[in-house]
Amino acid sequence: MAEERVQRRLAAILAADVVSYSRLMEQDEAGTLAALKSLRKTVLEPLVARHQGRIFKTTGDGVLVEFASAVNAVQCATDLQQGMADANGGRPLDRHIVLRIGVNLGDVMVEGGDLYGDGVNIAARLESLAEPGGISVSGGVYEQVRRKLDCHFDDLGPQSVKNIAEPLHVYRVRTAPPLHPAAEPAGLPLPSKPSIAVLPFNNLSGDPAQESFADGLSEDLITDLSRTAGLFVIARNSTFAYKGKHTDVRQIARDLGVRYILEGSARRSGERVRINAQLIDSVKGTHLWAERFDRDLQDIFAIQDEVTAKIVEALVGMLTIPPPRNRPKNMEAYELCLRARSMAEQSPLAAREGALLLQRAIALDPDYAEAHWRLAHCMWTIWGLWFGTKTDHRAAIAMAERAVALDPNDANGRWMHGYLLAYDRQFEKSEREFAAALKLDPNNADAWANLSDLSVCSGKHQEGLDQIQKAFRLNPQPEAYYYWLLGHAYYALRQYQAAIETLRKDATYRTGSRRILAASLAQVGHVDEARHEAELYMLTDPHFKISDWAAVQPSRDEATRQHFVEGYRKAGLPD
Repeated sequence: MAEERVQRRLAAILAADVVSYSRLMEQDEAGTLAALKSLRKTVLEPLVARHQGRIFKTTGDGVLVEFASAVNAVQCATDLQQGMADANGGRPLDRHIVLRIGVNLGDVMVEGGDLYGDGVNIAARLESLAEPGGISVSGGVYEQVRRKLDCHFDDLGPQSVKNIAEPLHVYRVRTAPPLHPAAEPAGLPLPSKPSIAVLPFNNLSGDPAQESFADGLSEDLITDLSRTAGLFVIARNSTFAYKGKHTDVRQIARDLGVRYILEGSARRSGERVRINAQLIDSVKGTHLWAERFDRDLQDIFAIQDEVTAKIVEALVGMLTIPPPRNRPKNMEAYELCLRARSMAEQSPLAAREGALLLQRAIALDPDYAEAHWRLAHCMWTIWGLWFGTKTDHRAAIAMAERAVALDPNDANGRWMHGYLLAYDRQFEKSEREFAAALKLDPNNADAWANLSDLSVCSGKHQEGLDQIQKAFRLNPQPEAYYYWLLGHAYYALRQYQAAIETLRKDATYRTGSRRILAASLAQVGHVDEARHEAELYMLTDPHFKISDWAAVQPSRDEATRQHFVEGYRKAGLPD
């Protein structure tokens, strides 16, 4: 007897799902079920019929609909979201029923009245990528409808999704007015790569002195994940902005523009450490992976490597993990380095204290690469920001060079060395070090930020602006100097108003960036205001002279240097 042939057809599949269904049911089960039943009868079914669709499967919180036309499917999706927004108008905000919708065009298998196969599965995955009140469509759907509907589309690029071998090219549908005014703000758009933010691990030791240990664990995980080219990883400063705050992980994900959040805790007792970690999909509100580690303290770096490997596997599959960074052999040296990590740019006194801690760490562990490049950083800030001697600069270069020799796979050591070389006019070597750093760690926001400074000084102003903007995307809540560098790039491009707005932000206003603010105000003719800002700047830097500044700049473009000199002179800064 011949095997029955499987019936197939091409179909546009609409998958819709209720956002926060479990929360709604927990608050009011009977009311939620009644509202869903009413919305299905009054909104969903009439729209599906109007657009010649067929509902072939329903669940408690979702529905699958078949259309013969991709145009009909997307038009139905936009009408459905508007209909849901209208129906929610009389309900309390926390009782709104909001949908996510995905639309795919693909081959499906037919069995009775049901449909199966990748065409259906991909529609469900697209639904999970949509924002609350939003619609995501596949590349095939976009090609069919882009000139036929009054919609706009945001290209989200290839997106990796669970159980689908190849990344999906995804587009977000936009209409005007917004599809769902009551939905939460979209935040930053998701990158094309799987995106993740590592929150500061909670210190459960009961000992405030162990806070730096828990913070160091989070920072090291960020560094190790950042080195994986298949991921988009948010920088440390932005995730640590949430330290000690009780913020919903979905809100954090929206703020930072990522899909996945890693959170956890650390408890240290004597020579034992217990670490809990969990990986959360902020779109679905589900846990992708969670594990507890109960090990000897000496195993801390093995735990970090294990957590990194598990996250990479969960998000992008089995990739080649970059070579491990140089790890300390002495735990006391590691803890001294943890204490010194944030000191370099706080103040002259903090930088010198940090340098002493790092010198002790190197004495305990002479081959500890991170301690070397962080000591170079402290030496650089003492020289570059707080008027140290040329000897400090030479010592910083030697220390950074030693860090690279100890660990050529550490991107931070590479870009630090490259930055110092630029101030020594070794420009070609500097460029090679930055290139090596960004190949090792394409997510290194600090490397992009500092490269921006050098690009602007070399006359590559637009390139410098692009680089600092890339740094901001990787580090949306950065340290003050990012705003300084952004204002630096705007000034070089003669976008003075943008420079003024940037440099007046609270994050950077009372720092050394004030002199660029003064120059920008002078260039637009606000001379009195510029001179006032210049006077305030001189209170914090009474020995500043334009000639001294010009002499140490890593500049390869005389026109750029003279443009800044001109602005400083107009603002009344001393020659």
